[in-house]
Amino acid sequence: MTLIDSRDIPADPTSTERLAAESLVYRVVDTADDAQSESFQRAMTRGFLGAEPAPEALAFGRAAFESRRNIGVHDAAATGAPPVATIDSWVTPLTLPGGGEIPMWAISGVTVSATHRRRGIARALLEGELRAAATAGVPIAGLTVSEATIYGRYGFGSAVHMSRVTVDTRRAGWAGPSSDGRVEYLDRESLAAELGAVHDRVRGHRGGQIPGWHSRWTGIAGLSPSDTDRDQVRGIRFVDADGEVRGAMAFTLSERTGSFRFALAVRLLVAETPEATAALWGFALQHDLVDEVTADLRPLDDALPWLVRDPRGVTQTVHDHGWLRLLDVPAALPARRYSAPINVILRVRDPLGFASGDWRLRVDETGEASVEAVDDAAAVDAELDVSALSILYAGGVRASSLHVAGRIDADAAVVEELDRAFVAFPAPALDIWY
Repeated sequence: MTLIDSRDIPADPTSTERLAAESLVYRVVDTADDAQSESFQRAMTRGFLGAEPAPEALAFGRAAFESRRNIGVHDAAATGAPPVATIDSWVTPLTLPGGGEIPMWAISGVTVSATHRRRGIARALLEGELRAAATAGVPIAGLTVSEATIYGRYGFGSAVHMSRVTVDTRRAGWAGPSSDGRVEYLDRESLAAELGAVHDRVRGHRGGQIPGWHSRWTGIAGLSPSDTDRDQVRGIRFVDADGEVRGAMAFTLSERTGSFRFALAVRLLVAETPEATAALWGFALQHDLVDEVTADLRPLDDALPWLVRDPRGVTQTVHDHGWLRLLDVPAALPARRYSAPINVILRVRDPLGFASGDWRLRVDETGEASVEAVDDAAAVDAELDVSALSILYAGGVRASSLHVAGRIDADAAVVEELDRAFVAFPAPALDIWY
């Protein structure tokens, strides 16, 4: 798989023209310009309601900033002022059901200043990224979001759902297996390295995942200057009987209401074997003086409820996390594997036009697919919008659920065929923000 460098893609001319009509300047940031770099990072932090970044925090974020295509929107009447809106992007591998990968246009850092709302800026930013990705030949876009009601209008679908867990350790107890391996504490630099190494080894086994990057791991490990909890971060790794590192976990401990009882918050748990998963969970749930363990961004098929004596001590809250947006149907659909054969014509509606059309999807007995455009199809088996197709694509949401919600128009037999074909094993997951 060949990945392009998004930094080589110029600013979208349509968005440039639309915002110019509002006296706004839309342009790619020059990453070599220190003043532009600092101004962009400060504007993004402000947009996410963060504290004013210190010089150390700006330096920490510089490497990620320089690796991405950053776009700022400036008010033409405020010369020299920071951008009033930001967005950044890069092209990264997205793991697909069946273990393959596809290039994805990852979008992040979407902010619009409270002083410039209702001027079409968000639309120009998001549509500009999609046009840039499509022009570059990238077949799918993705993002994680702070607000869940915005991105559907641009064709994104909530495709990868994750679980937030809270464990009452006294009630839940522990019933997991013993291990021949060992758990070891790590300093924070070593923790960052182990989190990144294990994650990179396991991300190809579950659809929905993307690679992390250096500042993502160092941030989780408590090395970011802007992290107010950084001094509370601790880390462990699991080493198997052969001496191989098979898992790592970053966590914090906090006292609960002066009782000398503690809560343990898992920042990230990555494991490449069932033994490592059980050992890391066992460490957390059996930690001395800990009454509660919390963790977010856990896969929906996590083994945790089956590792405890009383599963009612485990509370799981499912929420949206990974949002996907198909741009090139004949490139994207054949890239993944399917769980059952199917031969259907899908009519896809896309207000922006990228994925619109009638498409025949054929999947053989081995799970391999082909897609071809069908001109003026006389018999369409299912109609759906690009957002619904993007949700189906990851394999974690049932076609029958989308059908009941009015997102897929098809008869019951076709819906069942779609269910069987698109479902992914294991369930898709995305355990980081981007």
